[in-house]
Amino acid sequence: MPRTPDYFQGKTIVITGAASGIGRATALIFAREGANVVCADIDGTGAQDTADAVVAAGAQAVATTTDVSQRAAVEAMTDEAIASYGGVDFLFNSAGAAFRRSKFLDIDDDLWKRTFDLNVNGVMYGMQAALPHMLAAGRGVIVNMASMSHKRGGPGASVHYASAKGAVLTMTLGVAREFAAQGIRCLSISPGPVDTAFQGTANTTAELMQQFRNDVPMKRFGAPEEIGELVLFMCSDACEFMTADTVYVSGGGGWR
Repeated sequence: MPRTPDYFQGKTIVITGAASGIGRATALIFAREGANVVCADIDGTGAQDTADAVVAAGAQAVATTTDVSQRAAVEAMTDEAIASYGGVDFLFNSAGAAFRRSKFLDIDDDLWKRTFDLNVNGVMYGMQAALPHMLAAGRGVIVNMASMSHKRGGPGASVHYASAKGAVLTMTLGVAREFAAQGIRCLSISPGPVDTAFQGTANTTAELMQQFRNDVPMKRFGAPEEIGELVLFMCSDACEFMTADTVYVSGGGGWR
């Protein structure tokens, strides 16, 4: 965890996809550490519920209804963070979805476009909105949600999603190296299967869920909090030489 006590006190993190799953778990972990949390999600009610939980934990929070596939909405989200707390110290681009499972030959233009609009454009817009403020401050950490799927390619079910997450990995590497000398660190996390609503919204079958579980030597899915604690570590002063990397969190699986 942080090398410096109270490292996160008074610092501000913007979290997309904060209404549920990994985003919500991460918001509550940063609240535990005393950070200000900007909870952004297309589900405005869910974002507000997370912000309320952050406040109940003793930290400060605001909620924004944000469709990260729209540049103007992401810029408004960042403006809200600046107006509320005066800066953005950390950005966690957690929003993402596969929308639905599909065999490769059945991927149509709409599914491909929506997948990249959310998972790739949403990350780019978030970084482009936050980076000028981080550069002006001379510091900042960005953590992007990639996926173990980029290693496997998503055959038979999610080539569209795996391709988008591969783009996130590459974009993270490029941004990290471009701004490394200016006090910015940029990292990604590549989880294996995590126990969130993601699988349900993607209409993952029970058979595929069991296959995912069988592929994990630990024989379980990850917990959202396990990813959130990693985000906290990445943003801390305990690993300041760490940038451009992706960290695989897979219970030993996800490679088949």
